[in-house]
Amino acid sequence: MIIAIETASTDVSLAIARADGTAIATTAWTGDRRQGQQTLPRLLELLRGQDLDLEEATALAVGIGPGSFTGLRVGMSLAKGLALALSRPVVGVPSLEAWLHSEPDARAALSRAGARDAYLLLRGAREVRIVDRDALPDEAPSAPVVAPAELAAAFGLAGATPPHRAAGAVAVLAARRLGADPAGDDLAHLEPAYLRAPRGVGQLASGGA
Repeated sequence: MIIAIETASTDVSLAIARADGTAIATTAWTGDRRQGQQTLPRLLELLRGQDLDLEEATALAVGIGPGSFTGLRVGMSLAKGLALALSRPVVGVPSLEAWLHSEPDARAALSRAGARDAYLLLRGAREVRIVDRDALPDEAPSAPVVAPAELAAAFGLAGATPPHRAAGAVAVLAARRLGADPAGDDLAHLEPAYLRAPRGVGQLASGGA
């Protein structure tokens, strides 16, 4: 059983899946900045609803961003903590890639990068870019895109779909990785893909997180 956690935005999702990534149960909610208080209790509730418990997990999967600095730290801390406590492998999955996987009709995925900026991944592109809000009409169509509700409202992304199914996609993509490499990622070195430093913090070192 794979436990998948996606907290790169205020639209948080969790999933439990079979080893091949097939979903057993999922949950999602549009919250505030209290992911640290809500995520573990909701995960335990999701497991109880299926008569499962943490010890039955065979792997942990987590969205690594880019996105909310606080949200990514919450999800990463929980996934790595459970992986360490349970002695299970952990796999980090790029969040925007998972968002696009979860919404096959979406042409782009966007997450919050700053007050006026967004992280943008166009379907088929290899890299995430940071774009200004005013450039979005040229960079991504108004619909269909996948973006958190709060970003869609702030940036005027009419018809955007929130990433409520993202954790299920994190589980699927992690299952593929584990099929090729059952050891997963190096627990000590797995970090969120911030891409830029949070407000008030100096620039990230080149190649670092």
